[in-house]
Amino acid sequence: MDTLVSASWLKEHLYDANLAVADCRFVLGSPDKGREAYEEEHIPGARYFDLEKDLSAPKAEHGGRHPWPQAHVFASKLGGMGIGNDTSIILYDAQGGAMAARAYWVLKYIGHKHVALLDGGYGAWKAAEYPVTHEIPAPVQMIYEPHVQEEWIRSMEDVRQSMDKERAVLIDSRAHNRYTGEAETIDPVGGHIPGAVNYDWQKVIDENGKLKDEEALRKHFAALPQDREVIVYCGSGVTACANLFALERLGYKNARLYPGSWSDWITYEENKIAKDQE
Repeated sequence: MDTLVSASWLKEHLYDANLAVADCRFVLGSPDKGREAYEEEHIPGARYFDLEKDLSAPKAEHGGRHPWPQAHVFASKLGGMGIGNDTSIILYDAQGGAMAARAYWVLKYIGHKHVALLDGGYGAWKAAEYPVTHEIPAPVQMIYEPHVQEEWIRSMEDVRQSMDKERAVLIDSRAHNRYTGEAETIDPVGGHIPGAVNYDWQKVIDENGKLKDEEALRKHFAALPQDREVIVYCGSGVTACANLFALERLGYKNARLYPGSWSDWITYEENKIAKDQE
């Protein structure tokens, strides 16, 4: 199974025995809207992954606005949804793939092997006039054993050390006006991590929320070396995952997520911030 599937592919395989669909719709700033949209209608059989309740840990002093979830906690939730280690999981959202990509990276972190994003998300499914339902599935519970792959994420200290030794390229995935600090609308401090370059995550998708083709993505990331580690962050470790997914599709094997991202970085008073243009 490819890591990016079309609506027509999912329609054909929707009732495969070992396939599960997860609805990841979530609206930042309105945490109930995603679940409400799911309860109103969703792809038949889809479970719901809540960004704040399932794909994040509770907030603490550090860790950012969406702290990285504990593997055993998330694994227990997967098992309760009838998802096992060998289940093929298709993820979708209505936010350009950002929420689904967060789920993708969490699943990658716990060692899940068979996972893909629905290209174009729920919008592509609806545009094709495929069936939807309001029925909530009641799957048979399973045991999920996580096999944590720590190498896919980087801590604040990792980022700091990489900066000092210039071992990695640091990518800020937020909109440019948040990167420069000109229009910080979410976090209490504006700016970016010194040395970071700005690759707005929304530039990897087209007007329909589908991932851009390989040629366009290669052009977009042309200046990014493949022989160095790439650490990607955003505001809270969510939209950065869309950039990570695009980089993975291009064959970058050294791309890593800083889950706490900017909202974690600024909780350490000793950390420097920058507001330069690039």
